[in-house]
Amino acid sequence: MTLLSVESVSKSFRGLRAVADASFDVEEGGIVALIGPNGAGKTTIFNVIAGVYAPDSGSIRLGGQRIHGLRPHQVCAAGIGRTFQVVKPFAGLTVLDNVIVGALKREPRVAHARRDALGILERIGLAARSGQPAASLTLPDRKRLEVARALATRPRLLLLDEVMAGMRPTECDRMVEVFQALSRDGLTILLIEHVMRAVMALAQRVVVLNHGQIIANGTPAEVVRDAAVLECYLGEEAEV
Repeated sequence: MTLLSVESVSKSFRGLRAVADASFDVEEGGIVALIGPNGAGKTTIFNVIAGVYAPDSGSIRLGGQRIHGLRPHQVCAAGIGRTFQVVKPFAGLTVLDNVIVGALKREPRVAHARRDALGILERIGLAARSGQPAASLTLPDRKRLEVARALATRPRLLLLDEVMAGMRPTECDRMVEVFQALSRDGLTILLIEHVMRAVMALAQRVVVLNHGQIIANGTPAEVVRDAAVLECYLGEEAEV
């Protein structure tokens, strides 16, 4: 069953076409990677899905329901959580309180939100740091906190924007295991990622974007053999 459907979406900024007629689906419980060179339009697609921008044309549906044109808080309420490339936790709050803020979106009782937040931190590998101020975390741990805050909103679909960038291979592998477990539990994931070891380990399908246009859509094995993908991206940009 298709959970997310992106159909013929285009977005321009002052005449510059950032995304051009992009279409792809994400199956419920699946993991799809959106890859491409820097400036290809990947984050613009995320921002359109998440309600930061309205598309100039096309449609976006979640579980068959139209979400394009909704505000970000309405998209979150519909069941989409997201992370950001530049992580900005509430630096003066503890790690736990950062996640409680997200949990309060679904659970208005603070005690229950705290319980949910503690469970998420345990799962994401940050439970031991729950009482530390978020400002004290390393970059990899801030990225984990960003994921935890998104998970606390209880999304049906999780948008991950380069959460493994800057991580060492062992840290990346641990995050891959977390996302695989979340997927087995039924969470649907759409990720932007340059770390190809993570893409190859996680994604069932890969959508490749270049200059705002989708140039390939297939399994990881199909995409890495695609001549257009090799020319524009994999041969020069990917980390292995």
